Amino acid sequence: MAQDEKCGGCSQGTEGCSQDSCGISKMPQNEYNNIKHVIAVMSGKGGVGKSSVASLMAVSLARSGYKVGVLDADITGPSIPKMFGVSGVPEQGDNIMYAKESTGGIKIMSLNLLLEQEDVPVVWRGPVIAGAVKQFWTDVAWGELDYMIVDLPPGTGDVPLTVLQSMPLDGVVIVTSPQDLANMVVRKAVNMINYMNIPILGFVENMSYLTCPDCGKEIKVFGESHTIVLANSMGLRLIERMPIDPELVTLSDTGKIEQYNKELFQGLDKIIDQQVTSIS
Repeated sequence: MAQDEKCGGCSQGTEGCSQDSCGISKMPQNEYNNIKHVIAVMSGKGGVGKSSVASLMAVSLARSGYKVGVLDADITGPSIPKMFGVSGVPEQGDNIMYAKESTGGIKIMSLNLLLEQEDVPVVWRGPVIAGAVKQFWTDVAWGELDYMIVDLPPGTGDVPLTVLQSMPLDGVVIVTSPQDLANMVVRKAVNMINYMNIPILGFVENMSYLTCPDCGKEIKVFGESHTIVLANSMGLRLIERMPIDPELVTLSDTGKIEQYNKELFQGLDKIIDQQVTSIS
């Protein structure tokens, strides 16, 4: 995409274009919050397990001793509260809502916590949905957090654009699956993030393999992986390969994802710190 296509209608013109000169300002934190790092989890397409990755990233960071929150920005398909076993309307004060807390101390905010029934569809236009995500940042008391994980909806629509433009992101993690078709769509998300000048921390490949319960052999259900080739071609790292694991499915369905005992995303904090240091 050419720069004049990105900045069409901008009063600043195309020379010296930047987010600041285009009037795109990052939303400040409210008086209740002190959030040190914000990481978005994004995918080009649905069905790759993005919410599972976001949740397990939060769990791994929390186990390392960090204070963590998850902002569920997938307004029309929220799943974070169910995975963490969190329910009930958040407490409210004067123009503020207080994030709910999981059993393991992870802060959670999602539209599903505000609905009378969790299966009620959210039939809203894009701008209204994007506005709700902004309010989860501006009108929610998260408190002191080392890391906030933002679970984005799939694709490159209103909500990802809003988050990339207006939230102070330290980086984005891209979730994909082994198939080349998935990687083709993921390239769109990567290009969008690059257009917005947001650092990409790397890829997570989900559903990489299934471990045979009898012999321990890795079965590549979706064929040979193309993700490492994609990552190398873009100069990005492969952060983690996640298996298809029935235990994870069961724990997620029963709201006990914090009990998942596989060691994933070890050293994620160091990857984030390296990225933050490189752009500071």
